[in-house]
Amino acid sequence: MKLILTGIFILALAGGLGACVSSAIYTDRVEEAYPPIGRQVEVNGVPVHVIEAGQSGPVVFMIHGASANAREFTTTLAPHLDRDHRVLMADRPGHGYSGRPPHSEELGVQAAQMAGALKVLAPGEKAVVVGHSFGGAVALRLALDYPELVKGLVLLAPVTHDWGGGGETWYNQVAGPPIIGPIFSQLAPLVGPSAAKSGIDGVFSPNEAPEGYYENSGLGLLFRPPEFRANADDVNALRPELAAQQGRYPEIKVPVILFSGAQDSVINPTLHAGKIKSQIEDFTLVPLADSGHMPHHDHGAEVADAIRKLAD
Repeated sequence: MKLILTGIFILALAGGLGACVSSAIYTDRVEEAYPPIGRQVEVNGVPVHVIEAGQSGPVVFMIHGASANAREFTTTLAPHLDRDHRVLMADRPGHGYSGRPPHSEELGVQAAQMAGALKVLAPGEKAVVVGHSFGGAVALRLALDYPELVKGLVLLAPVTHDWGGGGETWYNQVAGPPIIGPIFSQLAPLVGPSAAKSGIDGVFSPNEAPEGYYENSGLGLLFRPPEFRANADDVNALRPELAAQQGRYPEIKVPVILFSGAQDSVINPTLHAGKIKSQIEDFTLVPLADSGHMPHHDHGAEVADAIRKLAD
């Protein structure tokens, strides 16, 4: 029996070491393929990576969703705006090339990092803040905690309210806990990229994903073990964070424009858009009958027009 247990332990150890080596090789390769293309600014002792487009004009600050990074906007919204606006696209804490301070699963900490970057890069200016999906929750918190920095909000298929449970993916639940999570995350580079590539169309449904989306968005960065765990921690903590935040939305006095895809299969648009529209005084809902969870891809020109309207 001892011999059998020893053999199992040795096999498990060898498998774990192999996974660590594979993930290290993957990390080196994916960071070589998708290096940082923005500026690093220090906020609360931690770097925030911000991609910039446009040299002058009103400031637009964009915050990406879960499982993503700031490259999400570089081929969609930024090209519509960079001629006459200054576009700042930030990696959220632990994503892309931003560091992750303690308690970054809290929306308040994420908003503080975004606010710090905005203060450094656009001192004394107010920005139109754009948030997609999870980034919509952070954008809302930014407007709540730092109203002096925000001129208006454009929310793209945002998650805004506690949805009551259900829908959480099993791999985020496994990647979160402190003991099994780091071990499980070492396996992310082995299966994650192929699974993500095959699942992209589901996120864009009912429309097709743009050609080259996986490469252009740098989505492969997600499967580096530390970022994979950061993403899991964010998502696992989101419901209670929203439950604590959602009662404050009437405090927002800037104009808010929300784009909601009627065929969104990632979040329930009726729950999120339907609830927040009655909580904010200056609120415009833009329903998109032919769109899902990625309105900035399906209706990029319309979203840019809304941003321009608030910025100007």
